[in-house]
Amino acid sequence: MNDAAPTAEPQVTRVGDIRFDDALALLATHDLHLHRVADGAPIPGSYWGEPEAGIIGSEVYVRDDTPVHSMLHEACHLIVLPPERRALVHTDATDSVPEEDATCYLQIVLAGRLPGVGSDRLMLDMDAWGYTYRLGSTRAWFEQDAEDAKAWLVERGLLAA
Repeated sequence: MNDAAPTAEPQVTRVGDIRFDDALALLATHDLHLHRVADGAPIPGSYWGEPEAGIIGSEVYVRDDTPVHSMLHEACHLIVLPPERRALVHTDATDSVPEEDATCYLQIVLAGRLPGVGSDRLMLDMDAWGYTYRLGSTRAWFEQDAEDAKAWLVERGLLAA
């Protein structure tokens, strides 16, 4: 008999907590299309499974219970890819450490442009969800250990110097 209580999902900002049109507009500035999936329906292209965001080509799929950090993370996977690679994406965007780091950095930057979220909140949500960094927190990584990720984005014109 298992007496362990089920583990509750961490309290993080969800897509249903923000204005969908704000997220739609933010992603559109990067030539991405955001789709809202009905509650309880499978999320197309979700690597981790529901409620995590899914990606196929330039399409990002979310439900209201999808964490905002997941939506931004998957969208940023597409943003960091050149168009010819983006078009081929279905579910899994990369196996490159530099691209993964750039994705994490960019999702924090973009959260600062998303009303109702902000970079500070997103970093707390990332920690609560289980992102791990050698300095112990997302903020410490972002502020003290992510120079290579920032340089990668700047080099490709995805972030101002």
